[in-house]
Amino acid sequence: MRAAGRARRLLTRIRPPVIRRAAQALCLGVAGTATLLNAQEAWRVTEAEFDAPTTRYGHAVLGDDVEYSQLRIHVQQDGDAEQSEAGVRRDVFEVDLPVDHVFEDLAPRLWDITGDGLPEVVVVETDVAQGAQLAVYNSTGDKIAATPHIGQANRWLAPVGAADLDGDGHIEVAYIDRPHLAKTLRIWRFHYGKLVEVAAAPGLTNHLIGEDFITSGLRDCGQGPEIVTVNADWSRIIASRLSSDGSISRRDLGPFDARSRLGPALDCQLP
Repeated sequence: MRAAGRARRLLTRIRPPVIRRAAQALCLGVAGTATLLNAQEAWRVTEAEFDAPTTRYGHAVLGDDVEYSQLRIHVQQDGDAEQSEAGVRRDVFEVDLPVDHVFEDLAPRLWDITGDGLPEVVVVETDVAQGAQLAVYNSTGDKIAATPHIGQANRWLAPVGAADLDGDGHIEVAYIDRPHLAKTLRIWRFHYGKLVEVAAAPGLTNHLIGEDFITSGLRDCGQGPEIVTVNADWSRIIASRLSSDGSISRRDLGPFDARSRLGPALDCQLP
């Protein structure tokens, strides 16, 4: 497994975002802005995007052979509360991947992984020889945690969401490992600065080869968070719940409809 070295640059001018792959990632998570401390400066993450498209990795799992080699994290430094909007400093941190890595993803996600109520930037990062991993970057472009790469080229994962799934006070993040092959839900907990796998369940998926969106998400209908995906043959909608003992329980919410997809389930219209 090769380390993903990178050069980090700080830009003081926001450039127009790159035109990205049109996609609707049906993943739910905590998104918004955040105040983070770095080198005695306070930054608020406002958005993140991919740039520097590349065709150096021809997996094409998302419908084309274009991936990205750069992550751009927009931040804002707040001054005095009464400071005018024109006086607020805005910056962009850039993460440039080495030539053997790409961002094999739709768009960066702003999810709270550390549990402080503030979002990190979560992406699918792929080693061209070792496949995908879930990677977490902070507001200044440092990779603070990641799952292992799957271990083989042309092997991918599809993120679902992040939340305290079992009520223990720590954030868990869920994804489907190899949604076209292994079809396995994996849940990782951020604990002492690392992502540690705590549970797995087979027979679930959230993506078809060539689609530029992910069919899954998190919901809370009053009984705690549930992971909503489909079963392995795309016939049923499944809600999965992580228990405090580390087990995953599943409920069948009804037939999967390709037209409405998971909308009614994520809106708690399906009990």
